[in-house]
Amino acid sequence: MKKFLFDLFPLILFFVAFKFADIYVATGAAIAAAIVQILWLKLTGRTIEATHWINVTVIVVFGGATLLFHDDTFIKWKPTVLYWLFGGILLVTRLFMGRNLMRKLMGEKIALPERAWSRLNDSWAAFFLASGVLNLYVAFSGRFTEAQWVNFKVFGLMILLVLFVVVQSLWLGRHIQAEAEASSSSEDAT
Repeated sequence: MKKFLFDLFPLILFFVAFKFADIYVATGAAIAAAIVQILWLKLTGRTIEATHWINVTVIVVFGGATLLFHDDTFIKWKPTVLYWLFGGILLVTRLFMGRNLMRKLMGEKIALPERAWSRLNDSWAAFFLASGVLNLYVAFSGRFTEAQWVNFKVFGLMILLVLFVVVQSLWLGRHIQAEAEASSSSEDAT
């Protein structure tokens, strides 16, 4: 839970700053929080994960452009770019490099058939790509206010992520159970 809240620190600060000021103050706060997060990890000798580096890079580039040009278009693109990067990385590494990143991340914790690993990887990629499209719709369709977009960015995307994880867990439970039964049957046969 501590790690989860730590990872959400820039997003939480963005939301609080937006509620008390505006999108530009919130953007500056998120940039500062992401940089402080990296510095804290470095100073405490903790591992800086690739996702931290990707997040700080995207927030500095898109947040910086927002502040430099005083145009909120850039910060509204930030979640989409981040999600599309994650989705693209999952797809490109599997399709062109023959590596399944979901297996690499979770392979020591659970055993799945190869087909299930591929589906898991692809479903996460699809989730990230679809979330990016949904963010663009809320940000730029003209049907939502800036405050509604901020609420969607902070809460809507988080709720979608939690629901997706729950569905993934239920789906994984079926495959893990099937894998355990298959290995139990093969052990009984020997």
